[in-house]
Amino acid sequence: MSPFAIKAVQLLMSLSLLIILHELGHFIPARLFKTRVEKFFLFFDVKFALFKKKIGETVYGIGWLPLGGYVKISGMIDESMDTEQMQQPAQPWEFRSKPAWQRLIIMLGGVTVNLLLGFFIYMMILFVWGKNTLTNEDLPLGMQPSPIAQAIGFEKGDQILRVDGQPLDNVLEANRYLFLRNVSTIEVQRVNGGQEVIAIPEDFGKRMFESGEMQVLFPLFPAVIDSLTPNGPAANAGLQTQDKIMALNDNSIKSWRDFTDAVQTESLPFEIVVERSGQLDTLSVTQQIDGKIGANKLRTGIEFGHKDLNISESIVQGFSYGYWTLYDYVSQFQYVFTKKGASQVGGFGAIGNLFPPSWDWRAFWSSTALISIMLAFMNVLPIPALDGGHVLFLLYEMVSGRKPHDKVLEYAQVIGFFLILGLVIFANGNDVYRYLFGS
Repeated sequence: MSPFAIKAVQLLMSLSLLIILHELGHFIPARLFKTRVEKFFLFFDVKFALFKKKIGETVYGIGWLPLGGYVKISGMIDESMDTEQMQQPAQPWEFRSKPAWQRLIIMLGGVTVNLLLGFFIYMMILFVWGKNTLTNEDLPLGMQPSPIAQAIGFEKGDQILRVDGQPLDNVLEANRYLFLRNVSTIEVQRVNGGQEVIAIPEDFGKRMFESGEMQVLFPLFPAVIDSLTPNGPAANAGLQTQDKIMALNDNSIKSWRDFTDAVQTESLPFEIVVERSGQLDTLSVTQQIDGKIGANKLRTGIEFGHKDLNISESIVQGFSYGYWTLYDYVSQFQYVFTKKGASQVGGFGAIGNLFPPSWDWRAFWSSTALISIMLAFMNVLPIPALDGGHVLFLLYEMVSGRKPHDKVLEYAQVIGFFLILGLVIFANGNDVYRYLFGS
């Protein structure tokens, strides 16, 4: 099976599960409050359904248009736009006949299930697979800061000790903290052994976004050669794979970044000292091609640690992980309303790329948990036709004591439908554009 097909199958499985459980979040409280549910569909059955069967008062089915799903609740203005039913006298089993607090619970059921499901999946991932860790001991050379990170005080070789006073299980997560979590301080250990606290500007996340430097702290790797360009300057000079570069033109080389910087600044010929099988050898490189010598770095420089968790640890840390996943997603939502952010909005293609090209259950459930939390947040937005739009009108009714007129709800539903349709077209159009033009 091709990588594209594997991703597509995972996406379909994940969305089907999330849609069914989301709609159950509406269905179950509706039935508990003795509200009639006329339809329960996975995907939309525009004109026809792939499958349907009536059980009791409800028709269960699968539609052909995989853009979501729905439950049709009697006496409710929803995407079905069944205005004829609304013109009849209200019946005790209808949504409109129920107290506002019951209708609010019914409408919040879907996002509540998605949110709790995301948290639950993260807990189970940690319990079954544990968590990966990356400490300073795993990155002995420290970090290479980008230009905007250097501008606020980070230096080459810094090791991350604490972020706002707390150590990190994975020091590379410092990038996410800087971008999304309003970090105040990061404590680092310098190459000389001293420690320093770096104050982080309040707008640093915005600077990262505007500069395109979404990762401002890169791990430094040893200068070990992974591969060579055939007949390139390095190969012709006698360098070999697995050589560890120790010096170039009398400059000591500690990391691959040291090596690339030296290649770009030193003059030919390069006298390169390498360590090979425990022995030192000096080689001379006499030419370059486009500023390079044809040596590629070893890309397996990071080795993650692993920690197993018991059930109580998994619950606590899974809840924390789910909370911060939601927090990060809400935080980055602010950038959607910029020109650059809007161009990065994605549809089904972007969601599908969350899944790995080969089957991996841990990755599948991790992506499913993320999508579940994303759906919870998106559905609670106060946009007509979404759950949040219905909730907004219900809160108005509960505060004012007056129900919005049915015509207002109908017009809002139509406006919301076309707004969502436009967003879907725009997001998937971005996917197509990126696929065609690679940007």
